[in-house]
Amino acid sequence: EAFGELHAGTFSVGDIVEWSSWDSYSEQWVQNYGVITETKNELRHNRLVSVSKVLPVNSNTEVEHFTLSLRLVSKSSDITVQS
Repeated sequence: EAFGELHAGTFSVGDIVEWSSWDSYSEQWVQNYGVITETKNELRHNRLVSVSKVLPVNSNTEVEHFTLSLRLVSKSSDITVQS
């Protein structure tokens, strides 16, 4: 198994996730939110790890994150669209 693959099993494409990043300007941790677009296993530094592509809500550019650094906010299956 790839490192983080067990955690990746809890995610699906379309799930809303959050992660923390350090803002050096305000010198504090900030929460970021986005939607998972892909989860895959990649060889990084001679180790197979789980990597997720995420589309942040405040950007049009996908970013890659080590899957273990993501926290689930909402499952895509929990979202209902009313017309």
